[in-house]
Amino acid sequence: MAGIETLFTNAKLADGTLNDIGVAGGRIVSIAPAGSAANAAKNVDIAGALLVPAFVEGHIHLDTSFFGDKWVPHKACTNGFDVHERVAFQAENMAQAAPMAERARKQLELCVGHGSLHMRSHVMVDASVGLKSLETILAIREEYLGIIDIQLVAFPQSGILKSPGTADLLDEAIAMGADLVGGLDPASFDRDLQGHLDVVFGVAEKRGVGVDIHLHDFGSLGVFTVEEICARTVALGMQGRVAISHAYGLGNLDADGARHIGAKIAAAGVSIMTNAPGDHAFPPVALLRAEGVNVFAGSDNIRDSWWPYGDGDMLGRAMMIGYRSGFYTDEELSAAFDVVTSASAKALCLEGYGIAIGAKADFVTLDAEHVPEAVVAVPKGRRVFKGGRLVAENGTVIR
Repeated sequence: MAGIETLFTNAKLADGTLNDIGVAGGRIVSIAPAGSAANAAKNVDIAGALLVPAFVEGHIHLDTSFFGDKWVPHKACTNGFDVHERVAFQAENMAQAAPMAERARKQLELCVGHGSLHMRSHVMVDASVGLKSLETILAIREEYLGIIDIQLVAFPQSGILKSPGTADLLDEAIAMGADLVGGLDPASFDRDLQGHLDVVFGVAEKRGVGVDIHLHDFGSLGVFTVEEICARTVALGMQGRVAISHAYGLGNLDADGARHIGAKIAAAGVSIMTNAPGDHAFPPVALLRAEGVNVFAGSDNIRDSWWPYGDGDMLGRAMMIGYRSGFYTDEELSAAFDVVTSASAKALCLEGYGIAIGAKADFVTLDAEHVPEAVVAVPKGRRVFKGGRLVAENGTVIR
């Protein structure tokens, strides 16, 4: 077929059919039954493997992981989960860690090797570190252009009001190249919900960018904060550009309460991120999706001061979300897959995502009969293509 630069033959799509995928200029230009397309200048045989869109790592911290560095023993909080204490532990550990750029590269290549070609990373921006971490991660983003697309969130890990000068730093971070404004537990950390949100949404409105707020608060405080974020989103016409990460409080509600707040979240166009953490309540994925909420996923922390787990594999994350949510049917397992692919792409406002004519040729091959099997089996031996170019195979990044 004219115009095709690379033809990917014998690719099994999610509907079970075998197809030849034509790529030109980094985009999919044709999808035809296997064997029906003429040879191109370059042919790549997918050999019947399942071909799916690249995974979307919707929430990670490139600046604070110790992956690839020396092992850092986890230190437990003195009296249950405490964000303030965890932040203090993180500061102690970071002072002894390998250079940030070195650790960020290793974490990035871990994620790419598993098939993530789109990422949203939160990066510390506050009075404790200034803009130094952001400067480092911005340089790493440039280094990996053409391999992975990275959005950066200016994240006030030490609070905004409790960390004087942070409001101005968040504004400057966006001017430097950060893509979104972050926040952290406005009511329990800064103890001023409205003042914290005034800064976050004020910078977002001024700079014309989105918002992604960490919210760890449980119970009614967490739910109330969700409602306030939704109200701000609607008032500023920011539907589709605001995310709440973790939202543990949504996991403390009974079904009726969750449906009620879920309808509000959906109406506000706010996305909810979960990584299905092992020791916390987390948002009820199926119930929220049924109410129309866009639920997406991320690894969050990978071997850092918050927990020692994490492998950067979003397919494994889909399995974890499905396992913890009690997903058993093929429909439910496909929903878990959607959370780490299309739903995350929607949350990140990605253009040209998916396996369709006109979409970017960013895809992964899996040794599985179909998507539900891929979610439960989490097969390795993947090939990862960015713009139709092989960028990773068997977990190793190819430059």
